Parts: sequence; C-alpha cells; structure tokens
Amino acid sequence: MAIVVMLTVVLVASFSGGFYGVRTERETYAPIYKGNSDKNKVCLMINVYWGTEYVLPMAEIFNEYGFKTTFFIGGSWAAQNPGIVRQLADMGFELGNHGYNHKNHKNLNEEQNKTEILVTENLLREITDTEPAKLFAPPSGDMGDVMHSVCEQYGYKVIMWTRDTVDWRDKNSSITFSRAVKNLAAGDLILMHPTAHTLEALPKILKYVRASGLEAAKVGEVI
Repeated sequence: MAIVVMLTVVLVASFSGGFYGVRTERETYAPIYKGNSDKNKVCLMINVYWGTEYVLPMAEIFNEYGFKTTFFIGGSWAAQNPGIVRQLADMGFELGNHGYNHKNHKNLNEEQNKTEILVTENLLREITDTEPAKLFAPPSGDMGDVMHSVCEQYGYKVIMWTRDTVDWRDKNSSITFSRAVKNLAAGDLILMHPTAHTLEALPKILKYVRASGLEAAKVGEVI
C-alpha cells in the first residue's frame, strides 16, 4: 500500500480516449521552441544585452518592411538605456524578459531566479509605463526546474528557438542570412542579436520572409 501511495504522489494519471496516460511533473515545464504553423508567421527575435548602436537601426528596418518582432531585453542593459527601451515600446515592438545579468538560470535558486526575472519585469514596466510581455528567454538557453517553476508561478512562457543564427560568434552577414532562412517555415522562432553583420543581413532576410509568403511578427503573435 505504501508503494502505491508514493507512486500516486509522483505521477498524475488521466483517463482519455479509453486508456490511462501518465503525466510527469516535468512535462508541465515545457519551453516553446516553435510557434503555431497555422498562423503563417515567423519571429526574428532579438536578444539584447549589448550591441546598443544596432538596436534602433534594426527596429527601423523592421518598420520599413511593415514587420514587427520581439526584443528580449536584459535588465542591466535596460537600466543603462531606458530611452532606447522606451522608443522600442513606442514603435510597437514587443518587449520580452531576458533576465537582469545574463546568468545561468539552471544554477540559480528560487529567490535568485525571482530576482533576475521580476526586477527586469518591474524595470521594463517603469520605463515604458506598459505591461511587458510575459515571455522569458533564458540567457544562453540554460534552463532548470526551479527556473521553470518560477516562470510558471508568475505566468511566464519560456521561449527558446527553432534555430539560432549564432551571429554573436560568426561575424558574417551571409552566414547569418543562410542560418536565418534555411528551411524557413511558419511558426519558426529565429534567434538573432544586435550586431553589425546581422543589421546588414536583415533587409535580405525580411525580403526572403515576404517572398516566402510569410510575415515577420512578435513572439506573442507566432506562438
């Protein structure tokens, strides 16, 4: 009897379609790697902790093409560049949460995860006088159960990526372009950063998106 009781604590059984399935707690912490393929949209999402001089020029190119995106903002960067953050919000871009100090959230305890995420949330709210999106992009893609639990507690969706342009490492606009558009499909979440070569590649990427019959949109509109 004791064994049965222990198992029922760990496992959640549900009846569906005439059979019993078992769902583990881990499955409730599901990061999003790809959006809805029925929406005919993709997101060229941009993580920001540096590359300040390229942020607004990238935003302006999106606007020139009539597209939007999500900027995942690092809190420490926002604190140093509130004017740019405010401009992004005023231009209609979605602002997501990228933590405050670009830490490995897998190694942080509950209070540390809360601090990184909530301080950034409050800062973005204060700067823009609007509610930031409840979207969290873990720095370097490092995730842990404690981080997922905190995100779930505060209503955040954890956003990963379908593909990474790795533009922070390979400083080549042609490589950035090819990685961004390779096998492009509706629902894709494509990770980029504010760099000189990404800025150079961006118009070509957006032209490719449009020619493919797709729309570059905010994460919240793609998932």
